Amino acid sequence: MAIYLFYGEETYLLETRIKKIKKEFAQLVQGINFIQIDDTNVAELISDLETPAFGFDKKLIIAKNTGLFKKEKKSNKSDTKKKKNDESKLPLHEKIAKYIEDNKDDLKDSVDLLFVEQEVDKNSLYQTIDKIGEVKEFTLLKLPELITNIRKIALAYKVNINDETAKYLVECCGTSMQDLINEIRKLIEYKGENNTITKQDIDLLCTKQIQAVIFGLTDNLGKKETGKALAIYNGLISNKEPIQKILITLYNHFKKLYIVKIAEKYNEDVATAMNLKPNQLFLVGKYKGQARYFNVQELREILNALIELDANYKVGLIPLEIGMEAILCRYCSK
Repeated sequence: MAIYLFYGEETYLLETRIKKIKKEFAQLVQGINFIQIDDTNVAELISDLETPAFGFDKKLIIAKNTGLFKKEKKSNKSDTKKKKNDESKLPLHEKIAKYIEDNKDDLKDSVDLLFVEQEVDKNSLYQTIDKIGEVKEFTLLKLPELITNIRKIALAYKVNINDETAKYLVECCGTSMQDLINEIRKLIEYKGENNTITKQDIDLLCTKQIQAVIFGLTDNLGKKETGKALAIYNGLISNKEPIQKILITLYNHFKKLYIVKIAEKYNEDVATAMNLKPNQLFLVGKYKGQARYFNVQELREILNALIELDANYKVGLIPLEIGMEAILCRYCSK
């Protein structure tokens, strides 16, 4: 029995691995020997494991988002002891773990089982799979890996993109490999064979994440370039980006710049203070660069102005669009 547990944020690589496993069962994936399980029918899993494959040596069971790996509330010791003495009262994940452990030799030639979850707790089922099968967390790739993958995809279609431009694509579109593939496909189709993708192509064609746009807006705010800052802001409005989302993103961005200033003041590690994930560490330099445009007092004033705008909007004193424009103009002119 091959048994897997896949989980994590990098869904593209996770789904690619699932496709590879399915390919090995190409004759089964359309038939009755391919079984899909989720939280609605997970109670039938043991029964599905017990049922012999039909017409083939093996069957494939894929169990997605079953809830079997969620963290449980702690129970008292007496309740735990009672459950262990009475198997019928065991939680489902423990029943499945015990069944797999007890029957692994009988199951090894008849079934392959794949669990796919968003996040997991290392409960008894996790530990059983880790012991007799494969547990794999698909984490978001770091910048060097993303750049390598972007360049490989482009080169496969005879299109060039250098490291700097690939990094710019990540900065604009995020670190999800699926999102980046969607964007690189647009760029490849636009440029055609034997051509080179540029930053201007990315600006023209790609759907930028709002965080990347806010970076650009903040650059212009720091440089006191009112016209450019307002143009970016109006572009977000024209693209029907929700105004409250713009406000929240702008507030969170300036909060990060404030954290940078405080961390630098007290000689603390900026990445740790900002609570950045490993795949976000390449952004530290950008945040530090932007933080230099502002002093601590200015950042406090901007944060307070955004908080005040939100409060005034909620009681109907001012429209958000007008209030946002007023804040941008005020701090561009300082």
